[in-house]
Formats: sequence, C-alpha cells, structure tokens
Amino acid sequence: MKYRIFTLSPGSTSTKLAVFDDEIPVLKANIRHDPAVLKTFPKVSGQKDYRVNAILEELSAAGIGLESIDAYAAYSGGLVSTPGGIFPVNEKILEDCTSGRLMEHPAILGAQIIDVFAKRYGRPAFLVNPPDTDEFEDIARLTGIKGIYRESHVHVLNQKEAAMRAAKKLGKEYGDCSFVVCHVGGGLSITAQKNGRIVDANDVLNGDGPMAPNRSGYVPLLPVIRMCFSGRYTEEEMKQKISRFGGLVSLLGTDDMKEIKERIADGDRWAQLVYEHFAYQLAKYIGSYACVLEGKVDAIVMTGGVSNDEQFIENVGKYAGWIAPVMAFGGDFEMEALASGAVRALDGTEELKEYTGIPVWDGFDFEPETDVQ
Repeated sequence: MKYRIFTLSPGSTSTKLAVFDDEIPVLKANIRHDPAVLKTFPKVSGQKDYRVNAILEELSAAGIGLESIDAYAAYSGGLVSTPGGIFPVNEKILEDCTSGRLMEHPAILGAQIIDVFAKRYGRPAFLVNPPDTDEFEDIARLTGIKGIYRESHVHVLNQKEAAMRAAKKLGKEYGDCSFVVCHVGGGLSITAQKNGRIVDANDVLNGDGPMAPNRSGYVPLLPVIRMCFSGRYTEEEMKQKISRFGGLVSLLGTDDMKEIKERIADGDRWAQLVYEHFAYQLAKYIGSYACVLEGKVDAIVMTGGVSNDEQFIENVGKYAGWIAPVMAFGGDFEMEALASGAVRALDGTEELKEYTGIPVWDGFDFEPETDVQ
C-alpha cells in the first residue's frame, strides 16, 4: 500500500517540509521566515500559527491538500531524554514542547504543528528518533570530574537513517549490526551504534569529540581555562569559539570545503595540513568508538554534507579503513528518515513507543554522596 507522508523540521529562521509517497519525494521546500516577524513573538511557541499559515500557503501553491496525507512526522525537540524510536504525538509531548521549559528553540514547534494538522484531518502524527534520544550505557556517562557527566547530543535522525541504509546495503537487519557512524556537516557527531542503539557518542552541544567545520571539538582544557580568565574574552565569546567559530573556521577562516580545496590546489601548505588533520582527528575518534564496540564493526558509515568529498572519505579510510569498510552516504536524509519512520509506523514493521515525560537517565542512584572537589 502506498502512503502519503508529510514531514517537517522547523529551524531558527526557516521551516523545512516535504511530502512523500512512501519514500519517494513529491515535494521538498524550505520556507524562509522574516526574522523581524519572528522577533515579535515573545516565546517560540507563539510562532505556531504563523508557521502553520506559511506551510498551508506553500502546500496550496504546490497543489497539495492536507486531506490527502496519511500521516505526519516531525523533527521535534524540547523533550526529556528518551529512547530512540517512533512516538505518536501525545499530550505529554505537547505539554513539554509547548512549555519550552527544557529549551526555547524552534525545534519545539515540530510536534505542535503536526498535531494541528493531524487533529484537523484525523490522521496520526509521529516523532521519529527525536533529538533528545539517549541510549547510552552507564559506563559511557562518566568523566574524570565528579558531577560532570556525558550526555547524548548528536544528529540522531540522520545518524540512525545512515546506519539503516548501511545495514540494507550489507543485506542485514539494522538491529543485528554494529556501526561507527560519522555525521560531518557544519557540526560533527560520531556514534557507536550497537544492535539498533546509540550506546556512546560525542556531545555536540558541549564541545566533545573531534573538531568540525565550525566547532572546536575537544581541545586541551588548561589552555582554554587560561583563555577564559585572561580578561580578553567574555563568556559568550568563549562559547562562540567552541560552537560557532571553531574548527576549520578558526584555523582557516572558512568552513567552505570548496574554497579550502581551491587553496590547496594553489599550493597553500597550511590549508593542506589542516584539511588532512581534519580526517586524521576524526579517524582517531573512529578508532576509540571501535573499541566501544569491542572491535566488532560491520562498517564505518559516513554521512552529512562533507561526506560528499571523495578525497576526505579517502583520507579517513587511510587511517581507519583497517577497522571496517568505509561506506559513504553524503548529504542529509532528515526528511527521508521522517518519512520512512512514518511508513514503518503505518505498516506495523516497527513497534511504537510512548513518551512518558520520565527521563531515561537522571543521575546514578548508587553514586556516593560526597562533596565535589
């Protein structure tokens, strides 16, 4: 049976949407919103009706009526930590998203908007592998400082979709495989996926992991502390160094891979060194995540925009290809992942989960109560 699926991903100043017949796209659009209009809403949730109307206008212009949609699926944040999977939108999801108590970011609008359409037309609405997914094993949470714990903040939707595609290409079930998956875009996330679960990953939001085009990743801590207390930078400027102006931007002044390759072709030795180091550093992390999987790795899976660069993939393979075959799925499959998840929900091939609002991890109940030194 063919299903028509509507997918949605709200961003800071835009709303991505798509319509699929099963997993074949019939419409993809990215609606740009006027930042001045968005600023008139004191709270992000206040943007809901504004974005709903913009979506309806876009669909009308494309000649697509929502009455033809069989199910809605969205990227939606603002939830407590939860296992991965497919979640029917329920009142607890709407409560947490609408309140904005856990985050004030347009991602909280995903569930709210598809709920409007689903109720209006009597169709189901789903969240698929939401960004708050946390499937870590306890051993992955500790750090060397008591009271600071590692959290799961990665590109979950695209991470799992790339792994599923790799499993299919290998002729295996996703739940039977072990992968190291690297999403390399503006940000970079790397996961150890075992039997369908992300058991360990770098924390993108808190600066963990290898450097990315515009994020620093891990750097030695004491020099960063000295920078923080040098009086030269504000707290916000230091955050920007880590999360916006780090990585390739810090070292080369740009994260445009085409420009970097052109500089290399013109004989820029510094650009050549940084470009090679980018793959070298990522490969070191791939090796550590292969250890998490006890060396049993079906494939190293590369995805995200930078994974379209064949030379970059070759450089990663030079260092890490001995661990497992390197498989590249360049680009972002966020919309496709939402659509395929909705199809699995409708045809019953994946069991649905219920969002309870109870976090999967909220500290260790067996941790000694001692003062942090």
